[in-house]
Amino acid sequence: MRPMTAAPDVSTEAQRPGARREPIPEYEPELRGKAERFTVFAFVFVPLIALLASVPFFWGWGLTLVDVAIAVVFYVISGLGITVGFHRYFTHGSFRANRALKIAMAVAGSMAIEGSVIKWVADHRRHHKYSDAEGDPHSPWRFGDDWRSVAKGLYYAHMAWMYLDEKKTSPRRFAPDLLKDKDIVLVDKLFVPIVLFSLGAPALIGGLVTMSWWGAFTAFFWASLVRVALLHHVTWSVNSICHTIGEENFEVRDRSRNVWWLAIPSFGESWHNLHHADPTCARHGVLKGQIDISARVIWFFEKVGWATKVRWPNNERLAAKRVSV
Repeated sequence: MRPMTAAPDVSTEAQRPGARREPIPEYEPELRGKAERFTVFAFVFVPLIALLASVPFFWGWGLTLVDVAIAVVFYVISGLGITVGFHRYFTHGSFRANRALKIAMAVAGSMAIEGSVIKWVADHRRHHKYSDAEGDPHSPWRFGDDWRSVAKGLYYAHMAWMYLDEKKTSPRRFAPDLLKDKDIVLVDKLFVPIVLFSLGAPALIGGLVTMSWWGAFTAFFWASLVRVALLHHVTWSVNSICHTIGEENFEVRDRSRNVWWLAIPSFGESWHNLHHADPTCARHGVLKGQIDISARVIWFFEKVGWATKVRWPNNERLAAKRVSV
């Protein structure tokens, strides 16, 4: 594993002039409890089981255009909530948003059931500070470079880190700005009700559209369980696959790579190499033919006046980091 490189301290708590600055611990003092780890384990594997069961389920019975439409709508809303909201806005500040858009993105990202907004941001900022080095919460290279170690690392980086790692990233250290935002703190506290809405709303819509309990059940299966599972594994693939295989178009200090076949389901997040070369850039797919749906959504937000000060790619900065071919 590569040696850990120096990274800026992201703690920004105000200090009185002349006061001694005490470093904020990177981890919470208490470890993850068994109940918390079991809850994460359940949310990881129950939708996965539903996804695996969907193949025989699909061929026999139980899937309609209503189910597909509801699933697509909820996948797009929650997926963009993660990519545009949790990632590019809250974690990296790629643009500024008005209050309504800020709250909407926090709620939409929470609907993906990948953790509350403050926790998600804190974990991801720690990932960037120690990317593919000691301290990275989900590097696939943590166990070594041989094929057995990489296989173990891929599984760990993909999902096992969420319930095997007992350490909890400190929000005070990695997300102090969000802790000071009353709107975001409120959305963070409402994570469980938002999760229940994300799982229950598709069933309610499916039941009302079809006027049947069966329609409610199939909508819950496809647009809740399968949709969440699919979105989870697409997101986690950015942590695992996009740090293992793919192309390196820009110089980075880690092993982040571009994986083209994940670009559309991940809304452009799989152009991961450029993201690690220029984390605050609002567009990740900057080369010809690199589709970046999230960047197009941010462009729309800017055009209608909901987003300002968007950090679009800088040609000189990109040229300086371009890998020669």
